[in-house]
Amino acid sequence: MKVSAGEAIIDVLHSWEIKHLYGIPGSSVNGLMDALYNEQDKVKYIQVRHESAGAMAASGYSKFSGKIGACFGSAAPGGSNLINGLYDAKMDRVPLLAIVGQTATKFMNTNFFQEMDENPLYSDVSVYNRTATTARQIPDLIEEAIRTAYSKKGVALVILPNDLVEEEIEYTPRAEVKSPPSKVKLPIKSEDVKATLKMIREAERPVIYGGLGLRGSRDIVAEVSEKFSMPIVTSAPSIGVAAANNHKNFVGSFGRLGTKPAYEVMNSADLVLFVGSNFPFARFWPKNLKVIQINNEIADIGKQIKVNLGIVADGGEFLQELLKADFSKEESKFLKATRINKKNWDNWLNAIADDDKEGLSAEAVIRAIRERSEENAFYGLDVGNNTMYSVRMLPLYAKQQHVISGWFATLGVGLPYSIAGKLTDPERQVWSISGDGGFAMNMQEIITQVRYELPIINIVLSNQSYGFIQHAQIQSKFVFGVDITDVDWATTARGMGAITYTVTNLKELNNAMDEIEKLQSSGNKKPILIDAKLKYTDPVDTSNMVVDPEKYSQSEIDNYNKTYNLFGQPALSEILKEV
Repeated sequence: MKVSAGEAIIDVLHSWEIKHLYGIPGSSVNGLMDALYNEQDKVKYIQVRHESAGAMAASGYSKFSGKIGACFGSAAPGGSNLINGLYDAKMDRVPLLAIVGQTATKFMNTNFFQEMDENPLYSDVSVYNRTATTARQIPDLIEEAIRTAYSKKGVALVILPNDLVEEEIEYTPRAEVKSPPSKVKLPIKSEDVKATLKMIREAERPVIYGGLGLRGSRDIVAEVSEKFSMPIVTSAPSIGVAAANNHKNFVGSFGRLGTKPAYEVMNSADLVLFVGSNFPFARFWPKNLKVIQINNEIADIGKQIKVNLGIVADGGEFLQELLKADFSKEESKFLKATRINKKNWDNWLNAIADDDKEGLSAEAVIRAIRERSEENAFYGLDVGNNTMYSVRMLPLYAKQQHVISGWFATLGVGLPYSIAGKLTDPERQVWSISGDGGFAMNMQEIITQVRYELPIINIVLSNQSYGFIQHAQIQSKFVFGVDITDVDWATTARGMGAITYTVTNLKELNNAMDEIEKLQSSGNKKPILIDAKLKYTDPVDTSNMVVDPEKYSQSEIDNYNKTYNLFGQPALSEILKEV
């Protein structure tokens, strides 16, 4: 049949079950826009307010769904604006298709308006980077791009001169099955299982550290933890994936986005099962820690830390083999003390949340979200201290999901992620959580939420600071350039069409949340924003905690506790003596 190359593109996207294409029109993508208009029943065009937000939404969709996300940008600035979102997908290893416009072929290489050599711009970010030279090859290029993005877990980019997209071609849809690749079955060697079990048996303080590679295996992780008396630590993105954060042996994530009990567990362990993760901060674990790394990517073995045993296998399948062991371990003092440590930590977070005498805390806001979250809630988390507060306190144990920019850590992702979440499942409760720095990066996407009637609940933790960076500067004994001019975010968002609230204390916060519940239950179709005006605090840095009297003097511990308002937090070493 004869169709335009643009219509063939839409048919290919539809055959791969790509339902949304994020972007902004431009003359160099007119052929694509015409096809989107003609084929609206196949793929829905989502008009964002900035191309970077479109790429971030596509990346976020891929992260929470496991399926490829798609976006586009017009020639030159439209395409270059995609870069932050493309790198977000590259760094977090998820498939993404990006279509970039180009001037008509007769104007290429002539220094024409918005004409540039685009391929080099995307050479680092992409696993596939092609420019079409004929109209007929366009649908096959899109097919190959999608397959490559899936197989290499990255960004596939196709540059399309507009005249070729508008050209009519003879097109026959490909007949083969279109589906994401199945997980490759990796053989599990009995000698690896035996060696791992021997090390577990001999260890006095074993720990399991789980990453996103354990998706679908969190029940197995729980069984391994219980069978071998192992506390569970995860990366921040894999909370709720590798382990439910209400499991009795879960202690949190390690690092600045982590918890005191996770820090102390990792610094007290004598063995860690490092499963399904390439955690970059593993290099800061103790040098004498024995490490068994289990990863399905051979290139990741030993990449971040020297390992005693490296095993190329699917994490969940390998852990399942460990459960066949003919021994188990009694609950150790180490595990019991760790549970007490975690309980103390949670009590401290709640005590901080309860206190609004000097102003509202971020902990209070996240707790209010937790108390009103549905069992399948979705959270689009921005970058910064808001991520830290969120992963410490959100409920990630039923069907809830959160998405963060893990490796690239680009500000402004909270709103785009939430848009993808709500478009994908309109009945799902969706939240975005941002600091004022991250919100300011992409606040215009409130307009996108209004345009498509997406009743997302957007939270702005406003403390007039790039707080995550301010903390690093404080550690370097200076503070400069990290203050944020205060803005009435509620009035700003209301001007874009959202329903808004400003809260400064617990009473106002809870009243606003109660009103929002009523709005949502009555069929509200407008986005909602809470501008939470917080007292500024420099949050406790859980990547290095001065709490252990066996390592620090009492005066050092007292000063540390005073600085970060820590109380009721005895060191793990002290708890161990009491168990």
